[in-house]
Amino acid sequence: MSSTNTSHATDPVNDSVVPGKAQEKLPASVENAVPDSIHDTNSDSSKSKSHATGESKVPEAIQKAAPKGLEKALPESIHPTK
Repeated sequence: MSSTNTSHATDPVNDSVVPGKAQEKLPASVENAVPDSIHDTNSDSSKSKSHATGESKVPEAIQKAAPKGLEKALPESIHPTK
């Protein structure tokens, strides 16, 4: 197995429990096989979902289409994710 020297996680630091060095060495196919709840590679993109933890001012259709990182970048007062 050769090193890929990169992680395929959407946010390798915050959205993965897989150690960074392991993320860099694993092929994308292995990273994508791990459940997104453990190592989020957005590999299950067929299941569009919102990551809001409370009432959001963002329309639901946009919440479901937006990447998790974009949702997390919004202020908590507009779109709570914590």
